[in-house]
Amino acid sequence: MKLEGVHHVTAITADAPRNVEFYAGLLGLRLVKKTVNQDDPTVYHLFYADERGDPGSDITFFEYPGARQGRAGAGMVHTVRWRVASDEALDFWQKRLDNHVLARDGNRLTFVDREGLRHEVGVIETTDEPLIAEHPEIPAELALQGFDGVRAFSADPEQSRGFLEGTLEFDPHDDGWEARGEQRGGLYAYDAAPENPGIGGAGTVHHVAWASPIGEHDAWRERIAAGSQVTPIIDRFYFKSIYFREPSGVLFEIATIGPGFATDEPLEHLGERLSLPPAFEHLRSQVEPILTPLPNPRETAAAR
Repeated sequence: MKLEGVHHVTAITADAPRNVEFYAGLLGLRLVKKTVNQDDPTVYHLFYADERGDPGSDITFFEYPGARQGRAGAGMVHTVRWRVASDEALDFWQKRLDNHVLARDGNRLTFVDREGLRHEVGVIETTDEPLIAEHPEIPAELALQGFDGVRAFSADPEQSRGFLEGTLEFDPHDDGWEARGEQRGGLYAYDAAPENPGIGGAGTVHHVAWASPIGEHDAWRERIAAGSQVTPIIDRFYFKSIYFREPSGVLFEIATIGPGFATDEPLEHLGERLSLPPAFEHLRSQVEPILTPLPNPRETAAAR
């Protein structure tokens, strides 16, 4: 069994409207699902991805209004890495991201969102399908093409090697590892942890999810449970999930490829309304009035 790269990355925001403005407006991703955190349905869970909502392009956010500013530390992902196709694309993003850019080093560009979450865009040669969203201001050939991977902080990366290579079957790659299946790959690497401990909050990553074919999900749980603590399989309606911490402390999820976001709304109208899985639909009258009103980013972009 092999995992099919990164499924999604989930982070925390204190301001959903500004979050939509940045990820759907500036980065040009599609808001493919506007739903609630199934562990706390009083707050949003927003999903941004390519045009079809494919795993491998899907960055998600829990909104906790007024949440304190977070800080990445040991046992936390600190950088989300994206792919583009060319130096021309990198030039485009350097200009478009403007004051969000921290540095450009050759064919990589580092930037932060409005709450300090760190990202990196790199020119990547790959046979993986480019996962692209449509946006009137971003030509398809210059658009983000999905995740390349994530980087995390660890006080002792070697303590994770056996688990990553043995249990998860990640392959050594450059200064880290690659999870590569038949369709996609995604990278995972560590940097030395800062002295100060991490603080969960706005602008930090909550967890990284790795993609599994549906038919292999039970086997992954059995394999991980043989040596680590892992949750039962949780049905998230759009996919099924298990959660566990790898030895360096980073929260991992393995999520199934499918059923997908078009399960409860047409592909052409993804993300336009609040979607609640059937088990949560009875809460609509309670949660909808307390959630922050959000614009339709597609209508906003078309009106510019």
